[in-house]
Amino acid sequence: MSVTSDPRRLGGVARLYGEDGAARLARAHVVVAGAGGVGSWAMEALARSGIGRLTLIDGDVSALSNTNRQLHAMDGNYGRGKVALMRERIGLINPDCRVELIESFITPENAEEILPADADFVMDCIDDLRGKTALVAAARRKGLKVVTSGGAGGKRHPERLVVEDLARVKGDPLLAKLRTNLRKFHGFPAGNASGRSVKFGIPVVASDEPVRQPSAANNQAAGQPEGARIGFGSGVVVTGTAGLMLASLVINAIAGERED
Repeated sequence: MSVTSDPRRLGGVARLYGEDGAARLARAHVVVAGAGGVGSWAMEALARSGIGRLTLIDGDVSALSNTNRQLHAMDGNYGRGKVALMRERIGLINPDCRVELIESFITPENAEEILPADADFVMDCIDDLRGKTALVAAARRKGLKVVTSGGAGGKRHPERLVVEDLARVKGDPLLAKLRTNLRKFHGFPAGNASGRSVKFGIPVVASDEPVRQPSAANNQAAGQPEGARIGFGSGVVVTGTAGLMLASLVINAIAGERED
């Protein structure tokens, strides 16, 4: 079975994962929430790996300040919806991939309704704690497999990224808060009798690299009142690597072991 209508386009996928694996990828439906510095690269990797159906979720538009780390951010795209831009790009990469858009932000009020019940995987690439908590909790309630990413701001070393269970990852403040919210408000397990954290069964890509604070001069928001801050710096070498690692977890899980 060809990955696309023209086997030359993604023939390397079948040679790597096997014909059966490529067929599973072509039948798969993956949801990606967040089309930013992590999510946009994950979306690209899924499309180039022959995923047959993608649902892309994000209510934001591409902005000039996204240029350092987000795949869609370039002249001609600023001000347009991020997921709409990614659908256009994916159409040029893999025309056989069916791409559906949900141009909304994930909230506690809409998360369960938004998530498609037939998704094979949900990828959480959101950097907002409220939306992140809502998405992961909704995916678990609906029985959907989910993977998530940690904070990438203020980090420079992609080699510090690791894969770990959400319950046991260390050194990531965003994921620590997510874990607390899931336990406190959504019934996720805490420690066992020996005091060791009970795994959630949710893989994460995260870094234990200490967050690098911007200098005061570099953290002043242009055109804003004195004292307004724009947050951590970020770099594509970390955000892009995190997105590709997250995509690899999903791709390998769907394709399975090669049979030959």
